[in-house]
Amino acid sequence: MTPLPPSGGKKDKFTPEMRILVASLLSMMVFLGWTKYFGPKPPATLPPNKPAATAPATRETPNAATTVPAVTNTPATVGAVPSSRAPASSIPVLADSQERTIVVENSLYRVEFSNRGALVKSWQLKKYKDDHKPQRTLDLVHPDAAEQTGGWPFSLVFDDLQLEKIANTSLYKISGDRSSLAAPADLKFTFSDGHLEITKTYHFDHSYVVNVQTTSAYNGARVLSGLAWRGGFGDLTVTDPAPSATIQTFYSENGKLSTFLAKKLEGPEKWGTVWQGGKTFTGIEDRYFTATFMAPLDQMSTPLETRYWKVWANRQVDGKDQPEPVQEVATATSSEPMAMRVYVGPKDYDDLKAMHPPLNSLVSFGWMEFIADPLFHAMKWLHKYIPNWGWTIVVLTLVINMLLFPLRISSYKTTMKMQRVGPEIKQIQEKYKKYKINDPRKAEMNKEVMAIYQREGINPVGGCFQMFLQMPIWFGLNTALRGAIELRHASWLWIHDLASKDPYYILPVVVGVTMYLVSKMTPMTASDPQQAQMLKIMPLSFSVMFVIFPFSSGLALYILTSSLVGILQQWYLNRTHPLPAPAKLARANAKK
Repeated sequence: MTPLPPSGGKKDKFTPEMRILVASLLSMMVFLGWTKYFGPKPPATLPPNKPAATAPATRETPNAATTVPAVTNTPATVGAVPSSRAPASSIPVLADSQERTIVVENSLYRVEFSNRGALVKSWQLKKYKDDHKPQRTLDLVHPDAAEQTGGWPFSLVFDDLQLEKIANTSLYKISGDRSSLAAPADLKFTFSDGHLEITKTYHFDHSYVVNVQTTSAYNGARVLSGLAWRGGFGDLTVTDPAPSATIQTFYSENGKLSTFLAKKLEGPEKWGTVWQGGKTFTGIEDRYFTATFMAPLDQMSTPLETRYWKVWANRQVDGKDQPEPVQEVATATSSEPMAMRVYVGPKDYDDLKAMHPPLNSLVSFGWMEFIADPLFHAMKWLHKYIPNWGWTIVVLTLVINMLLFPLRISSYKTTMKMQRVGPEIKQIQEKYKKYKINDPRKAEMNKEVMAIYQREGINPVGGCFQMFLQMPIWFGLNTALRGAIELRHASWLWIHDLASKDPYYILPVVVGVTMYLVSKMTPMTASDPQQAQMLKIMPLSFSVMFVIFPFSSGLALYILTSSLVGILQQWYLNRTHPLPAPAKLARANAKK
């Protein structure tokens, strides 16, 4: 609050704000004078191997902070590079003289490391192919995007760009002199420039999990760094939808999974020195694969810290450069050394559920999960006895249609009743057809029609109930087929991927034909010619949708099987329950 003027009537010109400003200027003058005449002199030259003054222009990292706080005198953790006045260190220099690569593999994967930055250059999953023509072994690393953005998997993220550049571009010493290792195996990278010391130790076994330990220190004091997956992730060859639409970063906190598509991410400049703590697991994923960071089994209670952001890279599409977002994620812990388990592999529901902590929440079926999840598990159970996924879908369809057959019978009986009273309904409609739809007398028509339905015990929507019940099953099954990795590239007869469209469009055509046959065999409940015409067009509409939209061929196989079963069931109903002759109109005329 501004003070009142003194009693003399003149206002004091030295307000509290002015006094603070004058005191600050005087303090600064004293500090500058002491530094000039009494402070220690800086060295004439910079110490050897000093980090560069600025980061390269093409390098984007999730750390915008370039100010450097001074290091404490204790070996506590620090978040940035120590002061430029740090004394020369007696730490020995340790680095290789040339770039080398080393390959580690087991029956599941083949991983290629470079000692430049101790980074991953390739991570191939041997049991999976991409959608390239001809197909190749799937590589989860995107080398073009990594080269453009300057970030590779298992790089380190610091709160200072200078240290980050040194850590991710220097030549590390590799333990041993072999160029390839077979799991189980250990691989160690070490580097020191006399100030910054980095070690990365990897343990590989026969699973998709890699145990990683890292240490980062500057002049003996620990520097906080995170292990990152950068430069892109997943199957880049998919086309429906585009890879950038399915790749997302995620973290789990208090049992809740949070996911972030590219449109939800900001640039790396957002983070500064901010880490989000309290996470159970973090990572990046596409529709079928994931790289997930977890605490070690013997340190399960250790919370993880994370950052996630996006950068941009150009991708060749039809011979033209097209900018696409590249999602990236980093994970850190407060432990020393920083130890983590990293699962890099398929999102197999059973395998992920067996992890500690369970990761099966990564297999998400979206808002249709309440239908897709039981259908998926029903297919998995049937697949134990039926080795082909296509025939598994056929058997599942038969089971579902037999369970729904009582509803078909009920719908058929409703149809028979509506056929019997059809002439009465038509007569009433003819009587009121001259009135407009908003005419109050139209309400009288509806009353008369409903009176007939009540007299005959007809539920007007009963004939459509079975079809309405099939719709959520269709959408749920399509979600399960496109979200479960077990169906990825699963073949059936001429189909090579039940999770994708039929490449020859045979199934959509046959689906349209069989649906038309079912509609021709099924008695029409609609007395309106326009409604009857719409029901005839519906099979053609389904065929067109399967050609245009990304419905899975597994769903088309389900509908085809349902239609074939429907033809048999309708033939049986038509034969055992023939339609009665139309009722006479005398009863209706007598009531008028």
